[in-house]
Amino acid sequence: MITWLRSFGVGDLGIPALARPFEAAGWRPRESYRFGDKHLRARYWQHPDPQLPKVFISELIVDELSAAAQALIAGLVAQVPAGFSERADLPWSGRPWRLAQATYQQLLAESEYAAWMAAFGFRVNHFTVDVGSLTSFPGLVELNAFLQDAGFALNASGGVIKGSAADHLEQSSTLADVIDVTFDDGVLRLPSCYYEFALRHRLASGELFQGFVPASASKIFESTDVAQQR
Repeated sequence: MITWLRSFGVGDLGIPALARPFEAAGWRPRESYRFGDKHLRARYWQHPDPQLPKVFISELIVDELSAAAQALIAGLVAQVPAGFSERADLPWSGRPWRLAQATYQQLLAESEYAAWMAAFGFRVNHFTVDVGSLTSFPGLVELNAFLQDAGFALNASGGVIKGSAADHLEQSSTLADVIDVTFDDGVLRLPSCYYEFALRHRLASGELFQGFVPASASKIFESTDVAQQR
């Protein structure tokens, strides 16, 4: 299992703040990643107990966005109460700012990730299920067929299955569930959270691959894209 978190990379609300509660509980930082097309940086954390989930935290590199988008995000972050980043429950503390639909739509036009963060704030974006630990499905093809037969829509960006055995990692995901989100001036139905499924393969050393494939992860991020819901 992997827990995926999102953040704005501004002030004290970025990756280090969200990682702090996990590091205090024994999680240790591992590899870092960069997603240039989405203006993101990320890192994952792993606990010595292999039964506990990895934690993958990403943040939006806000200063790579337009001046207009930066100003909108600054307006949101300015509403965050003093000391908020020190909360032990920061990674799942919710949305700490007021938000108008126009602000959301302006951010959406430039960055799906920015718009999602504005609408939902701090919460788990998705969980990853370890397909290798399942006993009912031999691989992702069979699992995906089961999910589709059950009525779940899958993220087809970059193909339903992203990656390959040659990459040592195959991934797929459901599309985010659409829910009502309350704004200052009304309600919008937006893509929220979802599930990912990952099948890891062994390296030449015989060890199971533990990292991530940025190109595939970038496509998994698109499970919350508004356009995929249409």
